[in-house]
Amino acid sequence: MLFGHISQPNPCRLPAAIEKALDFLRTTDFRTLEPGVVEIEGRTIFAQILDLTTRPREEQKPEVHRKYLDIQFMAWGEEEIGIAIDTGNNVIAENLLEQRDIIFYQASENESFFEMVPGSYAIFFPQDVHRPACNKYRATPIRKIVVKVAISALN
Repeated sequence: MLFGHISQPNPCRLPAAIEKALDFLRTTDFRTLEPGVVEIEGRTIFAQILDLTTRPREEQKPEVHRKYLDIQFMAWGEEEIGIAIDTGNNVIAENLLEQRDIIFYQASENESFFEMVPGSYAIFFPQDVHRPACNKYRATPIRKIVVKVAISALN
């Protein structure tokens, strides 16, 4: 996982597909867009604009992806996200890899939590189990953008 704030330049060069996704996040006014999908580079790089309400940790399932990495960006609101390495020991609650490129786990071994505030982003790779949209203090409306970048585009 990589964590940063959109206002800060990257200290090192990232793959071009990730740089393109971050540039989209830096230059888009998300107040003018409705929730939905925005194609950045077809199905290779696309953004999901989501209006959500955070929930208690125990109500959110940890998840992983295999074909895409997630760049989760907080436009407004605040949340906590759980993070852990996928050790292969987590019990699968639901496997939707074929339909939606997602596996939900019942729980996540060795999980830590961090805070997302407006402008922050986290990049989750296939080995990163993550539990997004958790309450920081209480249920909070948030707008987050999840940019999906095909792993095949990182070569």
